[in-house]
Amino acid sequence: MTALTSIDKLHPPPKYSLLGVRVTATDYDGAVAMIVRAAQQRQPLGVSALAVHGVMTGVLDPEHRHRLNQLELVLPDGQPVRWGLNWLYRVRLADRVYGPNLMLATCAAAEQHGISIALYGGKAELLSRLQQKLIEKFPRLQIAAAIPSQFRRLQPSEKGPLIATIKSSGAGMVMVGLGCPRQEVWAYEFKDQLQMPVLAVGAAFNFHAGELSQAPAWMQRWGLEWFYRLMMEPRRLWHRYLLLNPYYVWLLGLQATGLYHLDPDKTPKPKQEILYG
Repeated sequence: MTALTSIDKLHPPPKYSLLGVRVTATDYDGAVAMIVRAAQQRQPLGVSALAVHGVMTGVLDPEHRHRLNQLELVLPDGQPVRWGLNWLYRVRLADRVYGPNLMLATCAAAEQHGISIALYGGKAELLSRLQQKLIEKFPRLQIAAAIPSQFRRLQPSEKGPLIATIKSSGAGMVMVGLGCPRQEVWAYEFKDQLQMPVLAVGAAFNFHAGELSQAPAWMQRWGLEWFYRLMMEPRRLWHRYLLLNPYYVWLLGLQATGLYHLDPDKTPKPKQEILYG
């Protein structure tokens, strides 16, 4: 199989089951092309860039695995996720699709094509700094709305007005920074009614607003970003990295030998919406 560099204009890139979670084998160009096309055609498109933790949320929760597998683009954010795809399926992905970089690439494309964006999540102060930083990088980028998180679950009656606010703003896509897995739940629950791309971009809001530092490039390249973040926030992240990372590697080995298999088509649909706000 040849290395992937972009997607076919008519056909979406292939997906492969990684521990029961369908991950899209594509690169930045392919992902951004799909996002722009969906925005221009006013079509729903759920997008998430998953590292090991994100994949494992689907492994450990069958209902959440259903949500992830209903998103149109689930991208290999972490190097171990890319390595897993390359090892099991020989797709020869040359690089991961890192959520913060995807956000910037999408902003650049939105600026070029005149597509306005909405930002959802985080505190108002964070969004203010984020907007300032984005406009410095992309002077012609149109930010139609910036809606802070309410840091609670929404009432069902609040979903419709929130959708109406986003749609009436003129935004062509929404970037969501609620943290994993809340933002993937949000993308699953809102994308179809919004009729536009919904990008779950993780800590990208905090990185690009200057609130969090990113791991050095060499650590990212060697799949050690998790160690850098663990050193920055050990109390919050120790469980995620010290337990889930080895478990991921173990299950990946079992899948490679045929001793472990989760069918991505056999997942229970969530009984009710969670409506993270």
